[in-house]
Amino acid sequence: MTTSHRRLSQGDLEMILVAHERYVSGRNGGRRAMLKFIDLSGLDLSGRRLDDADFTGCIFDHARMVRTQLERAVLFGCDLRKADMRAANLRRSDMRGTCLRGANLSLADLTQADFREGKIGVPHPEKGLTALRHEIRVGEADEANFSGATLDQINLNGASAFAADFSDCSMRGAKLAGANLKDANLAGALLEGADVAGANLEGARFIGAVLTGCEIERARIEKADLSGCLRAPVADGSSLQALGQAVASAEAWARSGGREGTPALMDQRDLRPLLDGLKGRRLPAMSARGACLVGMDLTGVELQGANLENADLRGAILRGADLRGARLAGANLVKADLRGAQLGPLPISADRSMPTDLSGARLRYAQLQQADLHQAGLKQADLTGADVTGADMREAMLAGAALDEVEGLQLAA
Repeated sequence: MTTSHRRLSQGDLEMILVAHERYVSGRNGGRRAMLKFIDLSGLDLSGRRLDDADFTGCIFDHARMVRTQLERAVLFGCDLRKADMRAANLRRSDMRGTCLRGANLSLADLTQADFREGKIGVPHPEKGLTALRHEIRVGEADEANFSGATLDQINLNGASAFAADFSDCSMRGAKLAGANLKDANLAGALLEGADVAGANLEGARFIGAVLTGCEIERARIEKADLSGCLRAPVADGSSLQALGQAVASAEAWARSGGREGTPALMDQRDLRPLLDGLKGRRLPAMSARGACLVGMDLTGVELQGANLENADLRGAILRGADLRGARLAGANLVKADLRGAQLGPLPISADRSMPTDLSGARLRYAQLQQADLHQAGLKQADLTGADVTGADMREAMLAGAALDEVEGLQLAA
């Protein structure tokens, strides 16, 4: 550690953090945090609101920054090795030339963050800022943990993330040109539209990743495991027309109380060619067992009593959807947006109802804020990293469910 970095105590840091939080909220006495080339290693900044703060060249080695708000923050040239940044908000932050080697960014949001190489002026150990030397630093995230994180449109061009864990990440539109992701874990990652031209992906694991619009062949992929990857859907005009007719018939069935049309039968079908064609539609009792709905916008769709067993709904938008009484056993809902969704029981008669079945479903990193999960069957479901803040989980059946790092979980009757 160089002597050019002034050391702050936790007490000194606290005063600066409080003043910055007052600045962000527009209260009197506020002052923007401008902490350049400060040694903050091992200190605790967890849960603090530090949007727009400037930490250029600071050392955060082993610092605790769990759920810290760092939107648009300047972390240019920072040393964040082994920092605990789980669920931190780093949207649009300046992370050029930053070192994240071994850091934990599980569940963090790095949407549109800039992680390219950066040129930084390093203070002289004795003369300080009066005698700077300039260094070109490549963004480094070797062996970092990004599992379940959101890295949509992040700029990782030319960065190094050797053996990093990107499993179940959302990396839509990410810029990875020339990056080194050798031996990285990208299992289940959503890489729709990602640019990987010239990237080193040798030995990387893409098991079950979504590669729609990602020209993976433009990268170096020797010894990479691409098993089970999902590519762009294949649909000709006639099959797309048939899907549209099935949806129209199902809506007619719903409107007429069963006198016209028929429920939609879409088992094992790839429904992605419909794009947002199911958004807000009335499709009760639809059967889509094993169907592919990855990344689809299903906002407000009515799927009461639908059969979606083993369906692939990764990254799907189901905000406000009516899924009461739906069968979702074994469904893959990793990174799905279910905010405000109705997943409670479906009334059948005055004294009977059908609970929603999510047994064995994968709900890792799903957004379930304000969702109704009353009496839902969640036996053996995987809710790791899900956010259930404000969700109604009264009488939910959670036997054997994985509940690690679930945010906002309250099980009081």
